[in-house]
Amino acid sequence: QVQLVESGGGFLQPGGSLRLSCAASGSIVSIGRMGWYRQVPGKQRDFVAQITSGSTPNYADSVKGRFTISRDNAKNTVYLQMNSLKPEDTAVYYCNAAIVTYGSSWDDYWGQGTQVTVSS
Repeated sequence: QVQLVESGGGFLQPGGSLRLSCAASGSIVSIGRMGWYRQVPGKQRDFVAQITSGSTPNYADSVKGRFTISRDNAKNTVYLQMNSLKPEDTAVYYCNAAIVTYGSSWDDYWGQGTQVTVSS
């Protein structure tokens, strides 16, 4: 069907930068909004950033001015450029997308998650 595959997570020191990628593949007719969420153990999954099919971004207050979301529609890929990272950004980051597949209507899809750890 549809797969969302994230990449780019890692371990880095405070103040560093990292870029996450998420590529969608499968029987895709159209992709609408794409976004990123994050989750730490024992807490709910929180919204980080979202971008519409027309490339209008939206950010959580905690990441405004530090993170930038973008997408490449030709590659069915969404990116999250993370700058000035803080220890509180440590989490598993999940990609999310609204996708229409052949023979179906809009559905929500999630990636498997990629770990980002910020620590000195």
